[in-house]
Amino acid sequence: MSVTNATRILKAKKIPFDLLEYSYSEKDLSVEKIAVDNDLPVAQIFKTLVAKGDKTGVLVAVVAGNQTLNLKALAKASGHKKIALVSVKDLQGLTGYIRGGCSPVGMKKNFSVFIDEVGLNFDKIYVNAGKRGYLMGVEPNALSKLCQAEFVSIGEEN
Repeated sequence: MSVTNATRILKAKKIPFDLLEYSYSEKDLSVEKIAVDNDLPVAQIFKTLVAKGDKTGVLVAVVAGNQTLNLKALAKASGHKKIALVSVKDLQGLTGYIRGGCSPVGMKKNFSVFIDEVGLNFDKIYVNAGKRGYLMGVEPNALSKLCQAEFVSIGEEN
């Protein structure tokens, strides 16, 4: 199994996690495919989205695979008036990660992180491990503490 910056950080902090390898396809990046291929509920796999606000700049949203990010709710939770997702071409420069491999753990800088509160419904949530084709399953409160994240209502069911 691959070692990534995110998994190194979890190991160093002695935070238990499962590493799950999956078949990555550039043609089908859907969370639904990953869920089916790994026999996991789509709601338990969380997407890491990077946005930029008009006041403090870059922030990170982590929402369930069956949700869409509510930009207005994220703006309200983070104290911004306007928020927009960063472009794919800017993602690696800001975070150190590429599309399909973006983890809330181990970014280049410590950005504000917001996790949708539905994550608290699970003993473990799966987030990208920092490389395409890898997820890490971690207890939601441990992830929140590590990322200094807030649990807020920022997702809407698809």
